[in-house]
Amino acid sequence: MTLPLQGKTAIVTGSARGLGRAYALRLARLGADVAIADLKLDGAADWGEALTAATVPDEVVSIGRRSLGVEADLSRPEGVARMTGAVMAAWGRIDIVVNNAGGAIARNSGPLGTETSQEDYDLLLDANLRSCVLMCQATAPVMKAQGSGVIVNVSSQTGVSPLPGGGLAVYGAAKAAVAMYTRALAAELGPHGIRVNAIAPGIIMTARVAAQAAARGLGTNAQAEALPLRRLGTVEDCAGVLEFLTTNLSQYVTGQIICADGGAVLHAH
Repeated sequence: MTLPLQGKTAIVTGSARGLGRAYALRLARLGADVAIADLKLDGAADWGEALTAATVPDEVVSIGRRSLGVEADLSRPEGVARMTGAVMAAWGRIDIVVNNAGGAIARNSGPLGTETSQEDYDLLLDANLRSCVLMCQATAPVMKAQGSGVIVNVSSQTGVSPLPGGGLAVYGAAKAAVAMYTRALAAELGPHGIRVNAIAPGIIMTARVAAQAAARGLGTNAQAEALPLRRLGTVEDCAGVLEFLTTNLSQYVTGQIICADGGAVLHAH
């Protein structure tokens, strides 16, 4: 079997569960050694997500790849330094970075921009934008020295097209900033042999989304029927886009934001 990422090393942030876990396992199946970075390496248990081994790093090892896990707050420089330092000490190179950490994780506010507290504003910007910027700043010099690398940031459908009524405004603003940062970084790093792109998922039925669906009105049949493809997304739908962006299938693609949303952004809200 051809393994297009054989010999490559990857870091996937926010990968102890959900979409990040799917990204990590897809890269491992493509041949890459994968480092798992998350606030909690046992985070899958919080949402009843069943793993095939004790932790995601153990799942990667069971596929036949090397792995390591680092618990770190990647919105802080010291957390990023610990993550990248561990990877360089173990493997000596960084070929792929997937900046997946983040989410619509406001705690004490309503969803509208005028209702967002300063605490939640800081949380949303730290988790979704600052972590991405810090990881790119820390790993780009390594990739420059290698003369190669792939960075895949994770934006959101909400960062491309506003939700009806302006919901998740600050989260969407953070993800829109990730999209613009991706384009700027692609222009900066392209001459060094580094490609930078982003995935913008729509509603993806992770274990967390499923657990919160009733309370938050997510993942409803009406939402699925409103999409051109008439279904909600799965983690494997997004992992397929990641496979494209991290392999030579996309060797002439950089600075792009690919929406994996079933066509949601085609609608004018």
